[in-house]
Amino acid sequence: MNIVEYADRDQLAIDVAKELAEALKQHLDQNPYASLAVAGGTSPAPIFDDLCAVDLDWERVSVMASDERWVPDTSDRSNATMIRQRLITDNAKAATFVPFYRDGETPAEALPKVADQLNTHLPLSVVLLGMGEDMHTASLFPGVEGLEQALAADAPILVEMRPDSQPEARVSLSAHILNGALSKHLVIYGEAKKDALNRALSLPPEQAPVQAVLAGMTVHWAP
Repeated sequence: MNIVEYADRDQLAIDVAKELAEALKQHLDQNPYASLAVAGGTSPAPIFDDLCAVDLDWERVSVMASDERWVPDTSDRSNATMIRQRLITDNAKAATFVPFYRDGETPAEALPKVADQLNTHLPLSVVLLGMGEDMHTASLFPGVEGLEQALAADAPILVEMRPDSQPEARVSLSAHILNGALSKHLVIYGEAKKDALNRALSLPPEQAPVQAVLAGMTVHWAP
């Protein structure tokens, strides 16, 4: 794990966007296609604003969320909506977005079919993750039912999670899929999350799920 510290969040967004773009370009130099999995929420949005403008062969890039709330893309809680609005635009409009949610289906019904579709995009070329102060990443929350399966080496590509703190089911790429990305980046802000990351280093993944993806990770931190 390597930690890079920035003076402010604006500089972090600019530099991380450049690193992600360079990682995608390097992968495309050696492969016909590249895949990018990204966190939702507010933290990565400024990074997307810079990344979407990069001159890249976006037609050869597939983009997906690292995890998703099981809500339609008309919901303001949908990660897919934010990713489409902030990343799949400008030059990156040519990229292919791979949604997880399927209207009219439960996660149990939809996930095997979505996983089959995702299988052609693996291993992930680049992943951009966030982390909560509880040390969760993607939708891998400590103590949630199903976490043990999601952390297993033979876990399915996508897992359903139902954290008590959330009003709806969530689906997440499993830990070994996220950890298997060829270029891995974690963005965190503030002293509380820096402290949480330091705590995670001495805890097992069952208590600190982010621990399961930290090997070879570049962590980007700003106050």
